[in-house]
Amino acid sequence: MALACSTVAVPPDPIDVLLSAHGLRRTGAARLVLGWLLANPDTSYTHAQLQAALTDSTHSLDRVTLYRLIDRLTQVGLLLCRVDRQRVRRYQAMPASVKAMPHFECQSCHRDSPLVGALQANALDLELAAQNALQALQALGYQGLSFDLALRGVCADCAIAAAGARQSTP
Repeated sequence: MALACSTVAVPPDPIDVLLSAHGLRRTGAARLVLGWLLANPDTSYTHAQLQAALTDSTHSLDRVTLYRLIDRLTQVGLLLCRVDRQRVRRYQAMPASVKAMPHFECQSCHRDSPLVGALQANALDLELAAQNALQALQALGYQGLSFDLALRGVCADCAIAAAGARQSTP
């Protein structure tokens, strides 16, 4: 009696699918960086913070490789790069809502929060203003334009923590 072998189809790794869809090689470093950022979507990281987070006993990612990889991931739209008030570049996985809606960046914890719900009543006004600004700049010859409305301050969680710290200090 012969036993039948059945093959089980293994679903493709979603990170590999993203990398391939954007024309990038599926290297271990690319999987590591994109996987980390996708697993932590609400926080933006500096290059140094990413390097520290991704370096452990099993992984070693040198500074230059990380810079090049971040640049490629940003160029194809998988990462969002923002420059904060101190002119420090911060990177995070590209949330779909950031493309069309404003977002809030906490200057303390650097968590990035889309403001879809908070500004929903004014969303069409903001979108129209963005379209008008982009059209005006295109008419002047500007190319490769995108619109990013960033609101910055201290989030409620950090404000409460800071107030608690001030109250407990004699």
